[in-house]
Amino acid sequence: MKPTREHATHNGQTYFVTASTWQCRALFKNTQWAGLFLETMHSYRGKGYLLHEYVLMPDHFHVLITPTVTLERAVQFIKGGFSFRAKKELDSSIEVWQRGFSDHRIRDREDCKIHVDYIFRNPVGRKLVERATDYPYCSAFPGSIKDEVPQWLKPEPEEISIGTAEAVPFQNR
Repeated sequence: MKPTREHATHNGQTYFVTASTWQCRALFKNTQWAGLFLETMHSYRGKGYLLHEYVLMPDHFHVLITPTVTLERAVQFIKGGFSFRAKKELDSSIEVWQRGFSDHRIRDREDCKIHVDYIFRNPVGRKLVERATDYPYCSAFPGSIKDEVPQWLKPEPEEISIGTAEAVPFQNR
């Protein structure tokens, strides 16, 4: 039996969330679909969650968010919001998402850093780019818009190496 999910409403907790497309189809190889996903995800910033880091892969996404509503509702904004817009704006009737999502509550600075690094390694590991900063569907990409992580998750000044990927995730862009 699956354990009961902790409800996250205005509790200031930050989560690493992953969701996959239906049957792991590479829907987001299509730039129109990927662009609409990013627009949808960004449209709920401040309305359902703070968006700290993200990566959209061809068949799944990872986000680091702090919900301002329940975690389930925040993910519904992303997944359901995109499905609604895809049907309407892309004239699509296909099933987009696998049911559900996985989540991990971020516990401390080190845990945050591990998950941010994981997000940044995703497009590199799949050989989509050589550096996360070259991937337009990742929060490491220059000019991406996101919210700062809560103060208690920010790295200590000695943990930040200027000019490396470690410095990028915690800047508000």
